[in-house]
Amino acid sequence: MNEPLFSLDWWMAAMVGVIFIFAGVRKLNARDLWPAQAQRLGAPGFAIPTVPYIELVLGSLLIAGLASTATLLASIAALSSFTVLLLSRLLAGDRPPCACLSFRSTKPIGWNNIVRNLLMLALLVAALIR
Repeated sequence: MNEPLFSLDWWMAAMVGVIFIFAGVRKLNARDLWPAQAQRLGAPGFAIPTVPYIELVLGSLLIAGLASTATLLASIAALSSFTVLLLSRLLAGDRPPCACLSFRSTKPIGWNNIVRNLLMLALLVAALIR
């Protein structure tokens, strides 16, 4: 039986996709500001230039309904790595600004960032196992 075009799986994946695209666009708009914040956060230097593009590609695939197992797993891996980075900073007592969704944020990272990411991960995992 064919699934409806906008199934629950699609809605769950697309919500994360919208957030990924928003984050990727904001990072690209930041030019040199976002890489500096990402470096301060402790992101690996090799990953910093690619993160906005990864977010844009994954977000686009999720919204386009191309949330194949590979796309969902890649999205889970990316979001998990972002979450581990934030968690490691929090546990080390380091609370730099989170440039996660907007380079303009001067608010230090906090547990709310972890909760937000865990909710997005839950949506992706639910879309994967449904």
